[in-house]
Amino acid sequence: MTYATLAAVVLALAAAAHVGLRAVARRRGTLPAGLGAATTVTALVLVVLTVVFDSAMIAADLFRFEESQLLGLRVGLAPVEDLAWPVASALVLPVLAAAVAPGGGEARDDARRRTLARLVGTSRPVSWINTAYPFVAAYLLAGGTSWWLGTVAALFLLVPYNLAMYGINDVFDHDSDVANPRKGGIEGIVLERGLHRTTLVAAVVTNVPFLVVLLVAGTALANAVLLVAVVAVVGYSAPPLRLKERPVLDSLTSSTHFVAPAVYGVALAGGAWTGEVVAVLVAFFCWGVASHAFGAVQDVRADREAGIGSVATVLGARLTTRLALAAYALAAVVLLVGAGWPGHVAALVPLLHLLNVWPHRHVTDATCETANAGWRRFLWLNQVCGFVVTLVVLAILLDR
Repeated sequence: MTYATLAAVVLALAAAAHVGLRAVARRRGTLPAGLGAATTVTALVLVVLTVVFDSAMIAADLFRFEESQLLGLRVGLAPVEDLAWPVASALVLPVLAAAVAPGGGEARDDARRRTLARLVGTSRPVSWINTAYPFVAAYLLAGGTSWWLGTVAALFLLVPYNLAMYGINDVFDHDSDVANPRKGGIEGIVLERGLHRTTLVAAVVTNVPFLVVLLVAGTALANAVLLVAVVAVVGYSAPPLRLKERPVLDSLTSSTHFVAPAVYGVALAGGAWTGEVVAVLVAFFCWGVASHAFGAVQDVRADREAGIGSVATVLGARLTTRLALAAYALAAVVLLVGAGWPGHVAALVPLLHLLNVWPHRHVTDATCETANAGWRRFLWLNQVCGFVVTLVVLAILLDR
């Protein structure tokens, strides 16, 4: 697919969205008289900014375009195809603001805002970065050069992917969530039954457009990895697979949710599958398995009462915790042996998590809820570990 073809697809989708959102705003009585002028001014401002900053970044050689995929027309140094993005944004953003603006029916508007807030809540905003960041880091380290494709993929893995992953989980785990005392805050909401259908529809609507663009633009390998990620996201919670209730497979699938974006980043960039790359991905997968297994420990009693199986309900809290410790240790060893320098530094990540879980090595099924303290530390420890990984990534990129 050439850049011009992709630009045409994006503009067509933006135009269709503009027409649809304009109709919504008109029906709600929130369509402003000056919408056309607002759209035009927005487009002009964004186009100028795009030309200026694209030209500056291209002049600094921060990124390059594949010339054979361009029409050859430029504004400054910016390819004319690049202007499709600001125009598309201008077509959608002003009319979107009009479509969601408060209207005459305040009660209806309040209900919509509450629904939107619940959809954001079920997507676990605190965890958005956990799927987008592995992709971005892998894409850059693998030499990805298509900024637009990388941006589309990163945005998909930032919000829609998480809405599907956690939203579908909240729908099909409703009974156990109601019985789970830790639900209702940063660790996940209890999604009302009345919002189950809305959540599933929102997951489809937000994911499908991104998937269409990514599958059309991606390579065969990248598309295969992307489809594996999507199947893992849906199959983890939804019947008939319901992999989260299949011991061991639940931890393997959960780890896939986070490692697949990194594998996708390498595949999409056309990167080399060196020993160091494979070692990092294997270590990341071990870390993911360990993290899911330990996360399941705190829910042993709640899951059993709801009739939900997991690696922890089958193996027991203590054995599952010790297997998590072993998986963290294995991840550290793999990084120390195979990651090379400065990748060795990343071994600090699983070691820090091992230290976090270590105090819970004697946990029992009866005291499983005490593991929640370690899980809450895990959520914040990820921020520190993210900093460590970022330093490693920057060191590699700056050394090139």
